[in-house]
Amino acid sequence: MLLRLVRGPYLSGAREAQLWAVLLTDEGLIRSRLADLFLELVIDRDNEFAFVRNAPSDDAPKAVRSEALTFLDTAMLLVLRQTLLSEEGRGRVIVGQAEVFERLAVFRTADRDEKDFASRVNSSWNKMQNKLRVLHAVGDDRAEISPVLRLLVDADQIRAITAEYQRIAREGEGERAELPMDTEGQAE
Repeated sequence: MLLRLVRGPYLSGAREAQLWAVLLTDEGLIRSRLADLFLELVIDRDNEFAFVRNAPSDDAPKAVRSEALTFLDTAMLLVLRQTLLSEEGRGRVIVGQAEVFERLAVFRTADRDEKDFASRVNSSWNKMQNKLRVLHAVGDDRAEISPVLRLLVDADQIRAITAEYQRIAREGEGERAELPMDTEGQAE
């Protein structure tokens, strides 16, 4: 159980029912063991998912690896999170790849042709599905947005990203910049 949580990016009760049951049964012991590793357990019982993040301490070592995201990765996360929050309470949130790509088109810079930009956006889409696991395929070009995204990218991170986007816009760096945003809860 501990290894599964630390390996990340998160544990889904819907997808791993047996491990979810063990987590809920042994939550106190699991929290204690994770604390020994300078990790904090985050559980969303309503949506049935859990993940670990670094303990909130300036003195503690950072035990969870984080994933550096490109500008487009971060923009896609923001689009997905905004879509998730706007549809919250309506059940599963399904999004089309073309819809997300269209919303990201504003980030295409003059130095990127359409084919190159499409390739980069497609790479971000694949990262959301395969590495970060915040998208789950439900058809050829459609995916369900995982509710875990709400907690993986919190309000403080949104503020930091917004400030960075504003800085980039002022300096005219466009898509070439990489953002200093890390998503925790994902030890790979």
